[in-house]
Amino acid sequence: MSKGIIGFDNDKYLKMQSEHIRERIHSFGGKLYLEFGGKLYDDYHASRVLPGFKPDSKLQMLLQLKDEAEIVIVINAADIEKNKIRGDLGITYDIDVIRLYNVFTKIGLYVSSVVLTQYEGQRSADAFQKRLETLGIRVYHHYRISGYPSDLNLIMSDEGYGKNDYIETSRRLVVITAPGPGSGKMATCLSQLYHENKRGIAAGYAKFETFPIWNLPLRHPVNLAYEAATSDLNDVNMIDPYHLDAYGKTTVNYNRDVEIFPVLNAMFERIFGESPYKSPTDMGVNMAGNCIIDDTAVSDAAREEIIRRYYVALCGRKKGKTSDDEIYKLELLMKQAGVSAADRACVAPALEREAQTGAPAAAMELPDGTLITGKTSNLLGAVSALLLNALKHFGGIDDEVLLMSPEVIEPIQDLKINHLGNNNPCLHTDETLIALAICATTDQNAKRAVDQLEKLRGCEVHSTVILSPVDERTFKRLGINLTCEPKFS
Repeated sequence: MSKGIIGFDNDKYLKMQSEHIRERIHSFGGKLYLEFGGKLYDDYHASRVLPGFKPDSKLQMLLQLKDEAEIVIVINAADIEKNKIRGDLGITYDIDVIRLYNVFTKIGLYVSSVVLTQYEGQRSADAFQKRLETLGIRVYHHYRISGYPSDLNLIMSDEGYGKNDYIETSRRLVVITAPGPGSGKMATCLSQLYHENKRGIAAGYAKFETFPIWNLPLRHPVNLAYEAATSDLNDVNMIDPYHLDAYGKTTVNYNRDVEIFPVLNAMFERIFGESPYKSPTDMGVNMAGNCIIDDTAVSDAAREEIIRRYYVALCGRKKGKTSDDEIYKLELLMKQAGVSAADRACVAPALEREAQTGAPAAAMELPDGTLITGKTSNLLGAVSALLLNALKHFGGIDDEVLLMSPEVIEPIQDLKINHLGNNNPCLHTDETLIALAICATTDQNAKRAVDQLEKLRGCEVHSTVILSPVDERTFKRLGINLTCEPKFS
C-alpha cells in the first residue's frame, strides 16, 4: 500500500476545472445552469480516494469563478417533512441548507435563493420557508408534476415546468446544489431552461459529478469505490452506450444518468430545437481524471475505501439499518478490486490485542505504516487509550509517562456515574481530550501531546466493538478513518 503518497494534483485541478466551466458557459451563449452532484463542500470521500484532493476543492474552484457565479440551494419539501438526515454529519437536510448557506456566504460566494421542490403546501416546509425569509433568503416553489419524467407534453407546458416559480438569477454561472440526493437539482435546472427559453434568454445545462470518473476504466478502483459509496442507492457504473455509439470512445457513467438520457435529450430538443449533447458523458464537465498524478496511490486509497465501506455496512446490518443485498454488493466490489477485509492493516492488531486482554481493543495505522494499539482499562476506553498512545508516539513521549493522572480522571468518572446516570465509568474520547487539554495548562508532556492532534488526520483506526455515537463523532472531527467490528461492547 502506498501510504501518505499524493496521487492527485489539486492546484492543476482548480485551474483546469474552472477553465473548462468557463468554456461551457461560452458555448451556450453566456449563461449556464450547472448541476452539482455529490458534495460541494466537505467532500471527504473524494479526499480519501484521491490523496491530494482537498475536501473543499470544489468550493475553492468556485471561488475562482465567484464574480460570475451564484448558488441556488434546492431541498425536497418531502425531505423536510420527514426530517431526512444527512448520514455523514448527522443533521437534517433543512439544517444543512442553512449550514451550507452560511459556509458559502462566509467565504464570499453569492447564494441567491433556496428552492423548495416537490412542494405541496407541507406545514414543515412552510415553517422552514419563514425561517429562511427571516434570514433574508429568497425562497421559490417547484411543484410535483404528474407523470414525471415520461409525460413530456405535460412537463414542457404551462401546467408542468411552467407552473414552477421562475428563479430570478443575475450571473453567468448558476450552480444548483443540495444537501443530498433526490432533492431535485436536475429538474430545477431543466425548469429554468424552459423558463429562460420562453423569455428569449440563451442558457444551457451541464452536470458536475466527480464520480464515476468518466475517463478512468470501468473497473478502476476509484470507480469501484464510488459504487461502494452508493451501494445503498443501487447505483451501478457502466459504459456510456450513447458516447460509444456517437464517438466510438469508451467512457464511464452511472446507470441513472444513462437511463434518463433519452428523456433529457427529448427535453433539450423541445427547448432548444435540437439537443446540444450526444451522450450523458457530453453533459459532464468533470476534469478530476486529468489531474491524477500517481495511479498506484489513488488505486490503493480507493481499495482501502471499499474495505472501510464494507465494515460500515456490516455495522449497519448489526444496527438493523443495512440490507444483506448491500453487503453482498460490497463483497462483490471487494472481489473485483482484489482485496479482502483482512487487507486493512489495523484490523489484525486490534483483534490480537482484544484476544490478549479479554476486553475491547483498538489499533491505529499511521501514515508511515506504524501500528499502535489501545486497550480497555478501569480509567479509559480502548479508543481513548489509543488516542493518547498515538499522541505520545507523535510527540516523542515515553510510553510510561502518564499524560493525565488518576486524580484528574476519577472526578470525571464520579460525575458520570453518580450525577449524570452513566453506567460506564471509562472516559469517552471527547472527555479524554478535554481532560488532556486541561492538564496541558500545567504539564509540558500533556501540552506536547495536544500539539500533535493535527497529525491524527488521515490515520486509520479499527475498533473491535461498535463505538458510541460520541466517539464516532470525535473521530470524524479529528479526520481519522474509523472502522469497527460488527459487534456491541
